[in-house]
Amino acid sequence: MMVNPLRVDGRVAIVTGSGGNPSLGRAHAMLLAARGAKVVVNDNGPDPKIPSYTGSVSAQAVADEIRAAGGIAVADTHSVASEDGAAAIIRTAIDHFGRLDIVVNNAGISQSAPVDVMTPRDFRRHIEVNLTGAYYVCRAAWPHMKRNLYGRIVNVTSSAMTGFADQTAYAASKGGLWSLTRALAAEGSALGIKVNALSPGGFTRMVAALLEEDSPLLTFSREHLPPELSSPPLALLCHETCPVTGECIDSAGGQVQRSYIARSKGFTDSALTIETVAARWAEVMATDDAEIIGIANLDTTEWKIRPYTGER
Repeated sequence: MMVNPLRVDGRVAIVTGSGGNPSLGRAHAMLLAARGAKVVVNDNGPDPKIPSYTGSVSAQAVADEIRAAGGIAVADTHSVASEDGAAAIIRTAIDHFGRLDIVVNNAGISQSAPVDVMTPRDFRRHIEVNLTGAYYVCRAAWPHMKRNLYGRIVNVTSSAMTGFADQTAYAASKGGLWSLTRALAAEGSALGIKVNALSPGGFTRMVAALLEEDSPLLTFSREHLPPELSSPPLALLCHETCPVTGECIDSAGGQVQRSYIARSKGFTDSALTIETVAARWAEVMATDDAEIIGIANLDTTEWKIRPYTGER
């Protein structure tokens, strides 16, 4: 059976944090370029605060690799962790290619430590890069997509957001990124902008930096989770035929799944007491009739939401 390949010819894509090798970002950028996208390969280089990272990192090297394979790419070395840096990344796309269609917020850092050991400074760094950085990039990209009534944004989250020990900073930043994805999906639904999340798994520089050399998880990742296998679902989420918005798709080692938010049926009692809650706790926790929670695009007129006026 002949299947027409899904291509993104003529589309302009930004992939942040895509200069590492091996890395998920590089895999995403390479696949989008192979399917016809003009790619901005963004990476601001090695992180001196995490010296255990191995492998190489160079936005220029990945851009050169794409061009050597017949694709179109340009390197960008600005940091997502500042408003000016994010705006410069967007300008790179506009200046070189004249438009912007796809944003993949892949840039991120990860350090593992118990909550009472992780320093407040390093906690803030995770939020600044992994969450606020993605917000800065989305905010700078939004007017271009809004004007064109078209856009595809994929925010790279992590299964750590479901709750991993010793991952408070990373998990909090990625959980916030998931909520940002949902809110932007609701806001973009009337504008032709689809926003989704990808929770990938693969052997990367980050994984190698986090795990000891004799870790079984490191061995498994190296042998069974090539980063390239995480990219096809992301490419579909970047495609014009993307069937969803506000979703989180898991992708690791060729396995593709959906993660979602659900609400149990629970119970209602207008004379609620602590004792009633305790007695009926099983109903609160039951998942048999749970309802998947979709995005909510509230009508600001109907809900009479106060207009935002900015700083005063």
